Amino acid sequence: MAALLWGAPLTAQAQCRLALVLALDVSASVDAEEYDLQRLGLAAALDAPDVRDAILRGQNGSVALAVFEWSGRFQQDLHLDWTLLQSHADIDRAVLALGNISRSFEGYPTSVGQALGYAASLLKRGPACDRRVIDMSGDGINNYGYGPAEAYRHFPLRDVQVNGLVILGDDAEVEAFYRREVIRGPGAFVELSAGFEGFRAAMTRKLFREINDMMLGHADAPRLSPHG
Repeated sequence: MAALLWGAPLTAQAQCRLALVLALDVSASVDAEEYDLQRLGLAAALDAPDVRDAILRGQNGSVALAVFEWSGRFQQDLHLDWTLLQSHADIDRAVLALGNISRSFEGYPTSVGQALGYAASLLKRGPACDRRVIDMSGDGINNYGYGPAEAYRHFPLRDVQVNGLVILGDDAEVEAFYRREVIRGPGAFVELSAGFEGFRAAMTRKLFREINDMMLGHADAPRLSPHG
């Protein structure tokens, strides 16, 4: 069940600089221990002092956040509906909700295209923000249903930046797949995690960069070390 946490009313008058959708892989390749590392790693990354500071004291305007899990063609589940992060209390509530989520699905394949389509639907009904970003996390390539190319053809993602957090270990092709087919838009990038053990650090780096709108190079660079 989605957790609806309105940090403040999302009105037309509220200035929003970033609408950020975080998409977490819960496909069959993710076991129970890895799931916990991902779940707790995300909560800890959002709670990191540098990330909090970037949200609250960075550029003008607020950050709106939504989080869902994805795996197969019809397996997407919203855990955090659009939440405006305008205070430490808002972030505290989001961190608590994410740290206590329960896994939505088990044993399903990896349908990246469908996950992108679901993220597009979230952005369509989300707040009007200066930037719109999808943060796709995953440890494998698309192996069921349509792929990213079809999602980009059929969903309203033209002005959306899509970044990737690649979890290394199970699939030797996953980094190349994310760089070639998943990331999209000016400044789009891939962050690397050394297995699920590195997820917390990788997500912290990724959130900090996304929230600050840091453009370090074109979409295929930099090739960051999986060890941070």
